[in-house]
Formats: sequence, C-alpha cells, structure tokens
Amino acid sequence: MNEFWEEAFKSKQEMWGLQPTTTAVLSATAFAEMEFQKILIPGIGYGRNAQPFLSKGMIVTGIEISGKAIELAIKHYGKSIEIHHGSVTDMPFDNKKYDAVFSHALIHLLDENQRNKFIQDCYNQLEDGGYMFFTAITKDAKTYGQGRLISIDRYEQFGGVNMFFYDEKSIQNEFEEYGLVQIETIIENYPFYLIKCKK
Repeated sequence: MNEFWEEAFKSKQEMWGLQPTTTAVLSATAFAEMEFQKILIPGIGYGRNAQPFLSKGMIVTGIEISGKAIELAIKHYGKSIEIHHGSVTDMPFDNKKYDAVFSHALIHLLDENQRNKFIQDCYNQLEDGGYMFFTAITKDAKTYGQGRLISIDRYEQFGGVNMFFYDEKSIQNEFEEYGLVQIETIIENYPFYLIKCKK
C-alpha cells in the first residue's frame, strides 16, 4: 500500500486540494469546545486536515506513510506539526497520551486485523475522557460492490486499493467496546460515517 500512496502523491501532489474536509472542521470545533489541546491525526497526509485544529491553537501530531506527503506538509506548515513517518499498522510511535484522535478516510483501507489493532492503538493513546473521531466509507457509496471481492464487504478497487465498506452493524461490532457514543452520516466526496468514541 505504501508504494501506491507514494506514487499517488508524486503524480498528483495535493490531490484533494488544500481545503480541509467538513469532518475535520466539525471535529476541530467539537474538540475546541471540550478545550482539548493535544490531537493525534493518523493518516495526516499533506496536512490539509490539520489546519482547523492548528487554527484553534491545538498541538497536532500526525502519522503518515508517504514521505512525499510529509514533505508537502512541511512545505505548508513548517515544523508546527510533528509527523511520524510510518504506517498506522505500526502504532504507537510515541508514548504520549492525546486528548483526541481524528482519522479521516483511513480505517476502511485496512483489513480486519489491522482495523482492530488501529482502533485499540488509538484508544490506548487517549487520555481518560478523550474522544476518537473516525470517518469511514459507507455501503451507500456508488463504488460498493465494485472490483474484486476480497472478503465480506471488502473489495480491491482503483488499481490495487482495498476498501472495506461499513454499515451500522459493522461499526457496532468494531467500535462498541471502545466507547462508541454516536454515528453520523456525512457527505464529502463519498458518503461517510463519522464515528465518535469516548474513553
């Protein structure tokens, strides 16, 4: 998967533009209202989703698999973001506790074991009372059911990207033991669930 994203970032640079996602803006607002300061963003990419948190005075730490994306993040944000270079499947990268975790459109790229470990690792790095917000693609996406079936609700698409498509049952199964408090439907470029958990 690393090679795919390196090539994607090389060929398209800031492939999603510089504006943060709606879910990043909503999450930053929610975290600010709770007076959170330390935010972990696994899959930070080139940093566009860090901007709403930084603008509210929060300290952002990221994790990113693509070295090219990290270079772009440094170009845009300098040293204002600490970014660990590596895969979220190799978490944790530090022994810090964070007030909140925000992860956009990443978890559905992982297989079942990786998803379970990722959720557990994020939860383990939360302060008591902290929140985890994940966005995950839903079965309402037009691409659901397309490509090569790998396992239940998981398909190989887009020339090698493996996508797991969530419904509310699979969210309950994976997140319930980690303090699941709310599931919202959000439309970005795809229909997503915004999954909120509290420790």
